[in-house]
Amino acid sequence: MQSLMQILLLILDIVWFIIIAHIIMSWLISFQVLNLRQPLVAQLWDGLNRILEPIYGPIRNALPNTGGLDLAPLIVLVAIYALRIIIGNNLYAFA
Repeated sequence: MQSLMQILLLILDIVWFIIIAHIIMSWLISFQVLNLRQPLVAQLWDGLNRILEPIYGPIRNALPNTGGLDLAPLIVLVAIYALRIIIGNNLYAFA
């Protein structure tokens, strides 16, 4: 049981880093540090969007319209942090 929870924590860590990379890349694109006309940047951006859209989509639908501000990544990061706390507390409870 403990190893399953450690695997879940690993998966949550990977998702956390993918979301952080997506956020940083969106800022770099917005401030025109990165250009989507470059093939590698466009492929990375498209890949990150394809990975994260199934997570962000339902959250964006549930949130009210906030204009240009996308709160979905923040909510997902808070949810991941909460899951890490829950799994961590249960990990030590079963030990």
